[in-house]
Amino acid sequence: MKAFLGMGLLGSNFVKAMRQRGEEVNVWNRTKSRADALEAFGAKAFENAADAVKGADLIHITLKDDATVNEVLELASTGFKPGAIIIDHTTTSTHGAIERTQNWKARGIIYLHAPVFMGPPNALEGSGSMLVSGDQAIIEKVSPELNKMTGKLINLGATEGKAASIKLIGNSFLIAMTTGIIDMLGVAKSLGVSTDDVNELFANWNPGAMMPARLKKISGGNFDQPSWELQMARKDAGLMLAAAAEANVHLAALSAIAAVMDNWISKGFATSDWTVIGSDNL
Repeated sequence: MKAFLGMGLLGSNFVKAMRQRGEEVNVWNRTKSRADALEAFGAKAFENAADAVKGADLIHITLKDDATVNEVLELASTGFKPGAIIIDHTTTSTHGAIERTQNWKARGIIYLHAPVFMGPPNALEGSGSMLVSGDQAIIEKVSPELNKMTGKLINLGATEGKAASIKLIGNSFLIAMTTGIIDMLGVAKSLGVSTDDVNELFANWNPGAMMPARLKKISGGNFDQPSWELQMARKDAGLMLAAAAEANVHLAALSAIAAVMDNWISKGFATSDWTVIGSDNL
């Protein structure tokens, strides 16, 4: 028997998938009605987290943040059986994941951080990616369980907390990419270009194919052989910002980036590759 704490969109769909596989699952949520809703799928809902985990060999959690994870695990702790394994799918800090691994080990409980690049549909259909790192014997033991839950289980090695770090790195890119899409649509609106035309552009042009080469170029730190000079990129950014201002459209990401470009131009890097603006991060 297993338990699942945290019945948000992701946790609820993980539980539904478990029930589709015929697995017995106890569920708990701070707002009990969300846990109660899973009883229609054959899960058993509990008022108290400690009762939900009694007898469970595996305890999955999907919660909000470090503080919530710590609070809920402490609430549930009186119900943990010796040798129980906690598998935490919450996006947390690296420090928090390392600290919990050590603290629960000292209390005779295994804690494994397994954050995901998965949305609710992925959780229901067992697709997307799940990350793990740390004690390889533990990971080997729970891999059959985790492989059922995701399309790809990515083992990042023995370093505690690395899964948490990689999840944050990936999410930083997703936020930047999505903000870029929002700004792009703002530029399109400013220029009177329809979203259908934007979709058509990306049906014929895949900038994602540039990602590996661009990552290699930036991480290599060579900005003296530009493929797009900073001053020219800033000129183009100015055209976009001017069109947006005229249409009363705010470009949140581009406005911030333009300010960074201006700073680097003032320091004498106008003819460098424009990605020099990120060199302080290398």
